[in-house]
Amino acid sequence: MRYRCMRVSIEDNVATVTLDRPDAANAINLDLARELAEVAIACDHDASVRAVLLTGAGPMFCAGGDVKAFASAADMPALLKEMTTYLHAGISRLARMNAPVVVAVNGTAAGGGMSLACAGDFVLAADSAKFTMAYTRIGLAPDGSSSYFLPRRVGIARARELMILSPVLTAAQALEWGLIDRVVPAAELQNEARKLALDLAQGPTRAYGEVKRLLLATFDNGLETQMELESRAIAAMGGTADGAEGVRAFVEKRPPRFSGS
Repeated sequence: MRYRCMRVSIEDNVATVTLDRPDAANAINLDLARELAEVAIACDHDASVRAVLLTGAGPMFCAGGDVKAFASAADMPALLKEMTTYLHAGISRLARMNAPVVVAVNGTAAGGGMSLACAGDFVLAADSAKFTMAYTRIGLAPDGSSSYFLPRRVGIARARELMILSPVLTAAQALEWGLIDRVVPAAELQNEARKLALDLAQGPTRAYGEVKRLLLATFDNGLETQMELESRAIAAMGGTADGAEGVRAFVEKRPPRFSGS
């Protein structure tokens, strides 16, 4: 499928998704939001996709929402509702799919771009990257899952500071706060992110999916409910090809060969 606002390629079981509006700082407009939902559905549906690598074209990762589009809209509230419907559908699908999502933040991640980065399973950033929520600077409230994922990454107090005061964090500060997982030299970012995605793509992706779903639920459930979900998940994985292969490989003292099934 051809897209207007992003590039998508699949190689070695890794889907590389590149936000591709570099002349507009990869800002999220209605088309990009819609395409993110379409790409997420396609990746989730394609059994050959066992990891997703998300990054941005040009010097910016994503400047957030396309404020110029907001300003020119005949009905800004209606536009924002439509955009967030697609944006949130895409993020939800990425969060709940089996394939792990690696985000390579190649430059500034602001507003919805920072929200999108926070939703990744693994977030790598160039040492030159910067992070800011920025919503309240233009009188808006956060979207893009940030009110869910950000407190889980940095805690409620720092999430409040990031959302209300909108400080600009360097990559090193973002790492210290727990916002991201790794900082690498800018010239090495794409190689490091792809290496991680390739490693994940060779793993037991259905088990990864169970981990993702368990962690999404962990702050909503009591102990017994969460343990019941764990019991069901591990039992389900025991009936898969990967579960059987992993156990056999351990007993036979050899590396496992996972198929994602």
